[in-house]
Formats: sequence, C-alpha cells, structure tokens
Amino acid sequence: MIDLGSPLTAVLGATTPAKRAKIEKGLGLRTVGDLLNHFPRRYLETGSLTKVADLRVGQMLCVVGEIAQCDIKTYRDRRSGRPAYRVEAVLRTDGVRLKMTFFAKNQNTANWHARRVAQGNRGVFLGKADRFRDQWQLVNPQMSIFGLAGSEEPDGETFQPDEIGGLFPIYPLTKGVETWDLARAVRFALAVVEEIPEVLPDRVRDEYAVLGIHQAYDWVHTPDERAQVGRALHRFRFEEALVTQLLLGRRRRALRGLGATPREGGDGALLSAFDEKLPFDLTEGQVTVGKQVAHDLAQPHPMNRLLQGEVGSGKTLVALRAMLRVVDSGGQAALLAPTEVLAQQHHRSIVAMLGELADGGTLMSAGAGTQVELLTGSMTKSQRTPVLSRIASGEAGIVIGTHALLTDQVMFADLGLVVVDEQHRFGVEQRAALTEKAANPPHVLVMTATPIPRTVAMTVFGDLEVSTLRDLPAGRAAIQSNVVPLADHPAWFDRVWARIREEVDKGHQVYVVCPRISAEQADEGLVEAVDVDEDGTEPVRPGEPATVEDLLPRLESGPLAGLRLARLHGRMASDEKDATMRAFVAGDVDVLVSTTVIEVGVDVHNATTMVILDADRFGVSQLHQLRGRVGRGRLPGLCLLVTQAEAGSEARSRLDAVASTTDGFLLSRIDLEQRREGDVLGASQSGRRSSLENLRVLRDEDTIVAARRAAEGLLDDDPALSDAPALAAAVDELERSQQSDFVDKS
Repeated sequence: MIDLGSPLTAVLGATTPAKRAKIEKGLGLRTVGDLLNHFPRRYLETGSLTKVADLRVGQMLCVVGEIAQCDIKTYRDRRSGRPAYRVEAVLRTDGVRLKMTFFAKNQNTANWHARRVAQGNRGVFLGKADRFRDQWQLVNPQMSIFGLAGSEEPDGETFQPDEIGGLFPIYPLTKGVETWDLARAVRFALAVVEEIPEVLPDRVRDEYAVLGIHQAYDWVHTPDERAQVGRALHRFRFEEALVTQLLLGRRRRALRGLGATPREGGDGALLSAFDEKLPFDLTEGQVTVGKQVAHDLAQPHPMNRLLQGEVGSGKTLVALRAMLRVVDSGGQAALLAPTEVLAQQHHRSIVAMLGELADGGTLMSAGAGTQVELLTGSMTKSQRTPVLSRIASGEAGIVIGTHALLTDQVMFADLGLVVVDEQHRFGVEQRAALTEKAANPPHVLVMTATPIPRTVAMTVFGDLEVSTLRDLPAGRAAIQSNVVPLADHPAWFDRVWARIREEVDKGHQVYVVCPRISAEQADEGLVEAVDVDEDGTEPVRPGEPATVEDLLPRLESGPLAGLRLARLHGRMASDEKDATMRAFVAGDVDVLVSTTVIEVGVDVHNATTMVILDADRFGVSQLHQLRGRVGRGRLPGLCLLVTQAEAGSEARSRLDAVASTTDGFLLSRIDLEQRREGDVLGASQSGRRSSLENLRVLRDEDTIVAARRAAEGLLDDDPALSDAPALAAAVDELERSQQSDFVDKS
C-alpha cells in the first residue's frame, strides 16, 4: 500500500537513480507526502500559449509541437581550438515556427540531442521566446517527447499529450530536474495513493467552504483553470492557520488553568505616590492599557500580555506602573533587557522617574518606596553579591538586568511579574528560565517597540493578549527624515557633517550610527586601501564602509574637529559604555558615534539629529527604531539616511518608505512584505526558517481570522479534540516539532 509516508521512490517509476538522488537531496523530498506538498510556484496556460502567433520577447511558452527539421553542425571552439557540435532544430507549432539550438562538446552528446529532436518527433516544450536574426527561438527549452522515433526517452519516460490540462504546473526545481519529472511523479502518486487523511472535520469544511483534501491535491497539481488553484491553496492555507490557532488557543487555555498569586495592588501607596509625582498626564492609550494590565494582574491565573506600540509611546511607563502595583501587592518585578546598554538605560530612567521612591524603605516597610537593582553579566563578584542578597531577601522590589538574571545564582523572594523588553531577542528557553524562578507562575508582560501587524500578532503571538499604544505623549516633536543619496549627489556627504555642526552650535546633540564596529566586521570585499591627506589624517569619504572605530578619528580630525565626540558599541567594557551614556545624557558629549546599541530604550531629549550611515544595510523596522531616538523632547528631530544605493533599487525604495512616514504600523507591513516571515517571525530566535509554509500573514489575513474563529469554536465544544483525531494529531505534531519554537512566545 502506498500512502503519504511511503518513500518517494515508490512513485518515481523509471526515473534514473541519478535523478532520484537529485530530487531527494536537491529538493529535500523524502516521502510521497513531501512530494504532494511540493506545490507548483506558478502555472502556464497551455491552451493560449500553444497558439504562438502573437509572441513577445521573454514570453514563457509551453507548446505542443512537432520537429520539422534537425541538423548537426560542426564548428571549431574558439577557446580550445577543438571541434564542437551544435544541434539545430525547428519546431512546428500551430502558429510560427521556433528554432531551438543545443550545444555539445562531443559527437555522442550531439547524437543524443539529435535523437531527442529528430524530425517527426512530437512533444511538449517549455522555454522563453526570443528573437535572433528575424527568427523566433525557444531558448534553453525543457522538453518531454511523446514518443521518440525508433528509440525511447533516455530515462525510459514519456509525457503524454492527454496529461496536459488547461494549466501546466511549474514546480520549484533543482539542477538536473525538470518540471516534467515532478509533474509525472505527482500524477502517478495521486493515482496510486490509497488514503489521504482528512484533517479538517466535515462541519468545519462546510461552515468555512473549504475543499476536501483529495480535491485540493488534485486541483493544486492538475488544475484546468485558475479558480481551482485558488480554492485548493485556500484549503491548505486554512488548514495550516487552523492547526496553528488551535495550538495557540490550547496554550492560552492551559495558561488560564494555572494558578497564580493575584496582585491586586494592596493599599496602592507606592503607585499612588508615583502617579502624583508625574509632571504630565497619561495618554488615553496608557490609561486604557493600564486598566487592562491591572485587571490581568488581579486574576488568579497568570497574565500573559503583549504590549506593543509606536516608538516613544510610553511603554516603559506602563510597565513601570505594573511593576509598582506588584510591589504594592508584596511581590517583586523583574525587567529583562537584551543588552547592557538598554538595561542600564532602563535602570537610570526608572530610578529617575521614581525619584525618592527608589530610595526609601524596603519591600517589607510600611512607607511608600522600594529599591531598584541592576544586575548585568559584567559586574564583578563584589558588585554582584550584595545585589543578589537584596533580591533574595525581597528588599529589591524591582530588578532590572540582562541575561544575568537567568543564572542559577539569582533567587527571588517572591517574583510576581516578569517584564520582557524587546521580546523577539530572547529565545523560548531564556524566557522560561526566568519565569521558573517564581514559586507560583508569575505574570508576564512582553514589550516590543516594533509595531506588529494584526495578523502577525494573531499568528505568532497568538497565545498572548495584545495591548497596543498608538498615540504619542503630548509635546512630542515631529521627526523629519531625508534620504541622502550619495550615488546621485556625492557632494551632499560634506553637507551632512556641516548640518551636524549647525545642530551642535544650537546646543543640541547628535547620533551618528554605523552598521559595524570595525573594519574587520565590514562585509568582505568592501574594505579598500585608504589614502592619507598631506597632514597625515585620513579623510572621510562617501562609499567607504562606515565603522565606529575607523570613522571616529577621521571625524575628530576632519569635518567635526573641535566638537566633543565619543564612541559606543557592544565590545566596550560595561563601565565604559555606562560612563559614555551618562556623559551623553549629561550633555558632555556633542556627537555619539555608535552602532545599533542605541536602537531602543535610549532617551535623551536634547538629541535632535541622527545620521545613519550605510542606511541601506538596515531593515525598515530597525531604521524606524533608530530614528525614534531623536525628537523625544519638544525639539524637532532630524534623521538623515545616508546611502550609496541607486535610485530604483530595492534598497533605495526601502529607505524612501522610511522617509515618507513615521507610522510604525504602516512600516511594519512594508517590512514584512519585503523580508517575508522567515526573518520577521523568529529567525533571530533560533536560526531556523519560519514555520509558515503556505500562509503569508498579510496576504492571508481573512483566512487567519476565520481560522482563529473556527479554532475557538472547536476548543469550546471539545477541548481535547477527541472528535477530530486527525486534527488533534496535527496540532500535537506542531507542538513537538521545531516549528513550535516560532509560535511559542510565552
């Protein structure tokens, strides 16, 4: 019996061992199921393309024709001087005739080509139309002959005319494999596979107008019209979305079933004292989200909430108020940041916002106040020991740290809330390591400064409740963004540095962002020899790779001479990084030359300008995050995106998109459309590709919404999915597989 789990060789027929190996290794197809799920990437309309009367150069043709003429030409190879061979054939169609040429290095290969395209042979031919010396040609054609005159196809395979429907499938291929090879194997598999499990229950298919599995496979591989392809693909996308949503829905329900300590806020003394200190009113969004978080914290099951928002929308303030509520309830809160720079910035800003509330009392004291501790990996043992003691005793109500919080030495007295900043930078195991430090499951608040499209939140963060901050605090200045296209205007590079001087002369501060720390990190082949001016200094020129270590001395001795410059990057010692940031915050540094360590969390109101060098090396969302470091006070912000990218290139269009809007939610959609889900949905966590095979979270928004509704209905009626065992097995398989790494955001 042949089923989806049968080895691929069961349906490859007379395919040669060499070609079988190419299909298995080159395409990664091992089973019949793998083959049937290897969908065509496009389809050719054979009915219209066979009529080749109206051709255009570059048009893809799939034609049925007969060889009208075949000749072997001998010529001398100009490189080797040896004889070479060229087989020229003329294909007769029901329209114009098409010339085909095949080159061969020896007589045997030429004879092999000539047998395949011998006069009188008929077959199906696939290739691009071209025009040469007033004659139409079929360039590099793939072919399958219906029957060779006096011999057989080299692989013993033929492709019959009645196998060609209204649409011909074009499959993703590997070298040495033609689309006919896969089409032939797929058709045979569809004919002999005895049973294909139906994952979707009948009532779901009926309610959501989804095809049965057999019909879907037939129509995706052997369609007669495009409407059939659309319905078949919808079936597979809906199934994938449903299985994903069932897994996420099951996790949401399992989380609600866990016990957690309600954090109702006690007498609210600390939070009230903090709110009274605020010199501004909370935005409407901060009030709304604050109420959502407070409600979740008061429940006897863990909060699991995603807080997303625009750059500068006040997510940290919302998180801090949640932490204070937990401290008022007698618990502790931990904030996990991905970098030391960000952890230090959070510590400084939270201590500053709390003022005397960060100094007074302990967790057990009656007065309003708590202690805020910082824990990072670079701290010495003598620095770390007292901090660990205050965390373990409960004196520290709020603990801010990097991955150092995950070590075994860190023990909390009563961890009630975990806040994870820049969630996508932490792997599943890292987040679990921190939540496991609590006696009872802690409440979890995940923050991201990268706005997320609705369907991404539903598909990838679907086991979290989502809160969104869209409005910015009052008084926030606008940010002007401009692309500086050096390929078109190289002289504008000098104007960039002059513009920085103008801002510093006004008493403002500037960021200069480089994509690399040093030349050793620059992309291979981009580092060139640098000329030296007569005075011994190296000039700053457009086109050279921008690195912090190389750029800083050139700026100090060149266009920014006399200004106070400092460097900041991840290789610096922790105390040096902290000192640099403190100096910049204090206004003792005019220009900070940095890598992307200042991407999030850095809040300096006097910084008005950012210059991003080699801006085309950054993604859309990253550029938006970097730009958000300026204009954070009442002073207008300016962001200059310096690039060598040519006008009309993809990189240039990406920069133009960033310059055209400050709407992070719109940019997140553009980013996702350009980068696809493999980058956006989790490659940074595990290094693997996205788990989404057929789904595209923007294109298939309606399908995802419908699948989530269907998943909720199924789980409401039958939480164990006992009435749909095949569907339950698919959900379990997703849970077990490495794909679940991409949807496990808890």
